[in-house]
Amino acid sequence: MSDLHVVLGATGAIGSAVVAELTAGGRRVRAVSRGAAAGPGDFRADVTTTEGAVAACAGAAVVYQCAQPQYGRWAEEFPGLTRTILTGVEAAGAKLVMADNLYVYGPVEGPMTEDLPHAATNPKGRARAEVDELILGAHRSGRIRATLGRASDYYGPRGVNTIIGPTVFAAALAGKTARWVGDLDQPHTVAYLPDVAAGLVTLGERAEADGRAWHLPAAAPVTGREFLDLVWAAAGGRPRVAGLSRTAQRLIGLFNPTVRELGETWYQRDRAFIVDDSAFRKAFGPVKVTPHAEGAAATLDWYRHYAA
Repeated sequence: MSDLHVVLGATGAIGSAVVAELTAGGRRVRAVSRGAAAGPGDFRADVTTTEGAVAACAGAAVVYQCAQPQYGRWAEEFPGLTRTILTGVEAAGAKLVMADNLYVYGPVEGPMTEDLPHAATNPKGRARAEVDELILGAHRSGRIRATLGRASDYYGPRGVNTIIGPTVFAAALAGKTARWVGDLDQPHTVAYLPDVAAGLVTLGERAEADGRAWHLPAAAPVTGREFLDLVWAAAGGRPRVAGLSRTAQRLIGLFNPTVRELGETWYQRDRAFIVDDSAFRKAFGPVKVTPHAEGAAATLDWYRHYAA
């Protein structure tokens, strides 16, 4: 039986964290990306093609799907990418672990649990719902074994393409205003990248995880103001914080396509956005998650070297 763990999208924030988690645990890893191979475990493949996906997944026991299209192209490209990757996973006889998020639920009141309906009506939410159904449908039909691990907004080492990235950590290190996207005083679940990776690897190695979605464990929700205070406490200097309002998002979005895309899911920013991860903790606990103060300090340390 194969013991190979394959990580698709291995140079991205989540993918690289999964590679680090697997490697630290002594697992045999193939790190797949479109870019040139940088080490003995790296593998170059275009998993948007059937040929590339089959080659990338060949010989795998578990495939971690951390690759994704550009944010603005999810609706057009994510379902097709998923179908191609399913072909590669099926050809390998492997198990698929999908690095998922919370878009499928749409606006909710109260903590999110995995049994909520997939009620999103925006294009990105519908695309993610289609992707999830493709994966779980393939599991139900016996084509593959599969599970999904859902996480909220993340931060951590290598987390540069995230709303809790450079505009928070790099800004604080430079003594500039650290900006939180949304209401500064609403509680929000945020996930630390190494914790996300640990949760995904747990799902990959536990058979009882198969056939459903799980909310990955994270530290307790914090408000934007509380989180930025933790960042500044670790960074030192005079704290400078600000929230990006819906009005500001609309104005900046006229010139910045990435910021413009945030409007589609602004309901994640203007109210409490809280993840209930109790099902994961009950099934796979005890679970250790990183306190936000510790995670913020480690992320700042990474940014110091990244920016150097």
